[in-house]
Parts: sequence; structure tokens; C-alpha cells
Amino acid sequence: MNLHDTYCLKDGDLAVLVSRRGGSLRGLDFAGNSVMIPAGGPLGDMANFPLVPFGNRIEFNRFQLNNRTYAFRPNSADPFYLHGDGWLCDWSLVAFEGTSIELALQHHPDELSPYDYSAWQRISVDGNAVTFELSVTNDAEETMPFGHGQHPFFVRTPAMRITASVREYWSERTGHLPGPKLPAPDDLDFQQGSGLPRRFINNAFGGWDGTALIAWPELEITAAIDASPAHDVLMIYAPTERDDFFCLEPMTHLPNAHQMQEFGGMTLLGHAETLHSQMTIQFRRQDNG
Repeated sequence: MNLHDTYCLKDGDLAVLVSRRGGSLRGLDFAGNSVMIPAGGPLGDMANFPLVPFGNRIEFNRFQLNNRTYAFRPNSADPFYLHGDGWLCDWSLVAFEGTSIELALQHHPDELSPYDYSAWQRISVDGNAVTFELSVTNDAEETMPFGHGQHPFFVRTPAMRITASVREYWSERTGHLPGPKLPAPDDLDFQQGSGLPRRFINNAFGGWDGTALIAWPELEITAAIDASPAHDVLMIYAPTERDDFFCLEPMTHLPNAHQMQEFGGMTLLGHAETLHSQMTIQFRRQDNG
């Protein structure tokens, strides 16, 4: 089987294309509208990919745990090791039906990463909802920090708005790493609901309750995201060179978590221990008349 083949999940007004490459989505359409679009990944053709065994960057490409140093090498054009391995690997097909697919991945330590783990994900559609289940098991003998996340690429329209209950805003410093916590800018006040300003955005929001609402008035569509209780960090990314997408990334930990106190919310897993998370996106038609 060609690893680049896609599998189509359909139910209600939803159509989701899933690829074994990167365990990724290649697109998601709702009611005939492309709401998650291929804009990321190594070839720029992924509409979502799992963040496993953790998300975002590792400053210095190394970390220490129990008096041992673990080293990484860059796995992309970024100078820091980025987004784990899942998005760069070919996943194995476990099961496929018309409304669900299960994929698995085994990763052993290599020249880029010291992590030894097994990952599993299930993507399913039910009515107008899509659910992403993700788990990772530590296959190493030693305890290691793990985390999860999803990296969706949502279509961006001029009037779209994001509403999310977040309590903390992390600034960004050189290297696309989190800086100090600051009051959130007025144009990123997602508590009250906000569009996205026309500037570069790459910030973490902490104290998140795991729920968010995206509204596209032009498309008359809303998306209600429920990533609770595992995900309490929300990353928002919007580049300047493109204005057709933005990323709203649920994560179980902060970016650069390996360099933070208590590993920034990551979970220390002993041998054979497993971390599980889930995210559901419920799409609805919105009558603006």
C-alpha cells in the first residue's frame, strides 16, 4: 500500500481525509466548506498532525533528568528539535472503517531523538463532530517526560473570531521560545472573543479550561472545541507570509517545557506507563439571517 494514500471518513456534513504519513489530516470539509486546510508539515500538505511525544521546541536541543543529559538534533529547518516525531513518521494502519481509523507508531532512539515509545491514535467522525484520541506509552526503562497536542490548520477569514477561557499569556522571545508571562494584548483578548490581528502571532495561553469556539460568519459555521481535561495550554499561531490559515493548538504542556520547572506540565512516565488525551470538534451551521 502506498503510504501517501488517504482514507476518507464521512458522516453527517463532515468529510475528513486522513494520511498515514505523519498520522495527519490532509483536509476537513464541513457542509461543503474547507475549514481545516493543508498548510503545514514538511511538504505543506497537512491540515492537522499529532504532537507526540511532546509539542513545540526544546531550547539547547537537550534536557536533564535524574542526573542524565538527553540530547537531540534538529529534525526540520528549525534550529531546535520541533514537535516530536509523529508528524515526520509513517504510521501503521491498525483499523479502518467508514467513520473511524486507528493508526500506530513505534519510535526507537535514533540520531535525532533519545525517546523510546509507542503511540496510538484514533480519529473518528460522528454526525458533525470529529474526535482525535491520542496515547503514548514509554517503552524505555528510564522515566521520561511526555506530552500531547494537536496541530490543526484552520481556514482564516476576515471576520472569524476565537473565544476561549484562558488566564495566562506567554510572550515570545528569540528562537520562537516563550518569554515571560505578561498581560495579554487587547487584540488577543480571547476571553471576550477576538479576531486575529494582522501581525505575526506565536503565543501560548495557559490556565485554559480546554474549550474554545471558532466562528466564521462568512461561512455561517462555528466549531466548538473540547480538549478537556488533559489540555490546559492553548497555542495560537498565525504567520505574516500567509493570511489563509491560523493554528489553534491544544497542548498538555507549555512550549519549551523541558527547560521549565516541573517540565512545564509534561507528565513523567515510567516504563510501560501511558498518557492519553482526546479532542473533539463539533461543527455547526450558523444562521446569520
